[in-house]
Formats: sequence, structure tokens, C-alpha cells
Amino acid sequence: MFDTLTERLNTVFKKLKGQGKITEENVREAMRQIRLSLLEADVHYKVVKSFVATVQEKAIGVEVLSSITPGQQIVKIVHDELVELLGTRHTQLRLTGVPPYPVLLVGLQGSGKTTTIAKLAHMLKQGGKHRPYLVPADVQRPAAIDQLTALAKQIHAPCYPSKTSDNPVRIAEKAIQEATRAGCDVVLIDTAGRLQVDEPLMAELQKIKEAVNPSDILLVVDAMTGQEAVKVAEAFNERLDLGGVILTKLDGDARGGAALSIKAVIDRPIKFVGIGEKIEDFEPFHPDRMASRILGMGDVLTLVEKAQEAFDQKQVEKFEKKLKKNSFTLEDFRDQLQQIRKMGSLESIMSMIPGMQKLKGKQNLQLDEKELVKVEAIINSMTRKERLNHAIINGSRRKRIARGSGTTVQDVNNLIKRYVQAKKMMKRFSKMGKRKNFGKGSFPFPV
Repeated sequence: MFDTLTERLNTVFKKLKGQGKITEENVREAMRQIRLSLLEADVHYKVVKSFVATVQEKAIGVEVLSSITPGQQIVKIVHDELVELLGTRHTQLRLTGVPPYPVLLVGLQGSGKTTTIAKLAHMLKQGGKHRPYLVPADVQRPAAIDQLTALAKQIHAPCYPSKTSDNPVRIAEKAIQEATRAGCDVVLIDTAGRLQVDEPLMAELQKIKEAVNPSDILLVVDAMTGQEAVKVAEAFNERLDLGGVILTKLDGDARGGAALSIKAVIDRPIKFVGIGEKIEDFEPFHPDRMASRILGMGDVLTLVEKAQEAFDQKQVEKFEKKLKKNSFTLEDFRDQLQQIRKMGSLESIMSMIPGMQKLKGKQNLQLDEKELVKVEAIINSMTRKERLNHAIINGSRRKRIARGSGTTVQDVNNLIKRYVQAKKMMKRFSKMGKRKNFGKGSFPFPV
């Protein structure tokens, strides 16, 4: 996520290290480099101009605190301005009036709108906070109805039985009535998209808006389209008065142009972001946390929240007892890996750990999701006795495990080596009392 921009900005800040004081000359040079970095990241030129001017004004002549270097001072100024640019604080979904609350999701074809509705519904369901009702009102693309119906079953949410012959406006009106009967409090309406913004699309969306009086209207845009996403946002906002934006495919966006431009251009907040293909790969957008990620500082708060959601409290308590008794088995190792995978992709998890982006660049670290699948396959190919006591796994057993998991003996050896290292580390943590708060957000163990 934003790897290219992060790398370029860190190069700029690195040059400022060791400077005795902040001078106009080194500030102007840094601003020139930051300006180029942002333009290369496909950030809107007006946004770049305003951002650089503000940072430069605040940086020139500022007194450097005794506890930090000039480079760190400018990083702080840039961080604070990034937060301002991205929207200052998280803006929640607007649910006002009498339930059920209609929420329109709009956007062009290919932006990931239908999948995003299921992700948003899944998030709303977490902890029993809301009961969402899904509505496929895109009759232009027959597959959209089937897709949303299938996704609704996957997340165990009710879905309106739309047909391609139905009128979208009538679908939305009837769906709200059905949602009321079903006891649902949020109605998520998937509207039609086009390859580009056109009058028939906007006319249809305006009719649906007038018919259901939505509590919120969210534009779904592909983050990887950069400034094109900003143009789309301008067009939709002009006609529909958007309540906010959802950025999809943020995990594949190395530049960040859309994320850094949309709020400033249309004055509407980014409310959520899609960070992967799984239903769980969806999170609220926090400007301060995103600014930290962009600058390579990580995002510990989001990491902790994801850990709290992914790890079952009973399993955590069971794991703590095993640590105290030093009885951490390969079975536990596998179970912990499965819990970590629930938190999202390795790439997104690593981006939240402070300093990891820098380490990744230095060591050319490649994160392969397939490795976790391989680890699970190897452990699943073991007998229960082998999983509970790795010491009995001799040469012949390793060959059998490798055959059964479709891997090599070397792969099996590497797994056992990593497991032994993790077990030793857990033992040290247990002795040092580092796990007193485990279960309240602590990360289970390093992989």
C-alpha cells in the first residue's frame, strides 16, 4: 500500500538527518522533492501545490525541539498536514431518521461496488451492532444480482429477490418494506454502474435517491485509477451530493493519488477502504493512521483492533496456559497461523508494523501468502502424535509428511525449525512476564 510514495518520502527525510538546523535552503529542497514525489504519485496538482506551500510555510524558521532532529521536525509537520489533507478524523456511516436506514452505493462498473456492499454488511454485522439487508438494484448487469445474492448467503444476511425485468426504483422501494418486515435496520442498495459517467445513469440514480431518501450515499471508486477516480468523484458529487467515499483495491495502490486527492477536491470524507479480496479485507478509514502508514510509521492501533476481532478469547486463554506450561505444540502453531490469516493479507499486516516497510525495502523481503497455506498443509499431514510431540518426527516420518502435503523434506525441516524458534521465543516472553496483557490486543507471536 503506497509503497512507492512511502519509499520516495523516506528518501527525502533521510537527506535531512544530521542537519544542525532547519534552513530555508534545505526546507525548499525537501519541498521540491516532496512535490515531485506527490506528482509522481498521481496526486491532483492543485492539492500538491496547496500541500507543499502549507508545509513549507510551517517548516521555515520553526524552532527544533531539543528532543528531535530537524528531519524529524519536518516529518511531524508533513504528517500533521497529511492528516489534515486526508480528513482529520474518521467519519462514520450516516444513519439518521427512522430505521431501516437506506444507504445507496454508487459508482462505475469495475470499481468493486457489489463486493464492497457485502464487505460493508459483514462489518456492520460484527458484534451484532446492525442487521443489514442487501438489495441488488443493478438490473443492467444480470450477474450483479446473482453475485450479491451469493455474497449475502456467504455472510448470512437477507437479500431482496430482484429480477432483471424489475424497475430499479421499484426494487429499492419494495426492498425497504421487506427489510422492515425482516427486522433489519440498514438497507444497502447496489445500484447500476457504467463504464463512464453518463446522463441515463445519473437520471436513474437520482430517481432512486428521490424514492428512498437515503440516509447516506457512498461512492465506490478504484484507488488504483488515481486522478481518474477524483474526476469520477466530482461528477457523482455534483449530481447526487455524496455523503462519502469508499476506496477499493487500496492494497494494490503503490502511489496513493486518489486517497490523497479526493477529500481535498470534493470535500467529502473517505469513510472506508477495501484492502484485499476477502470479505474481511475492509476497514474504516482513519486519516491519522493512514498518514502514519504513508510515512512508514506503521499503524499499531488498527493492528491491535484486527487482532482483537480475529482472536477468540477462549483460545487466547488456552494459549496463555500452554505458554506457562511450555506446552506450545505444532497444533497450536497451526491454530495461531489460521487466526492471523483472519486479520487480512500478510502485506496489509506488515504495513501496520512500524519500520517494517523500511526493513522490507532493505532486505527485499517478499511476502507470500502461499507459504502459510504450505505450512498448514504440512502440519495437517502429520499424525496427532507428531503434532503434539515434534521430537518423534524422524527422517522417514518427514518423507511421509512431505509426500502427504505435496511439499519437500526441506520444507518440512524449515517448518519444524521455525516452530522450535517460535517456541523458544514464547518461553522467553513467558519468563519475562511480557504476556500479562495478552488477550487485550497483544499480538500472539512473530511469524
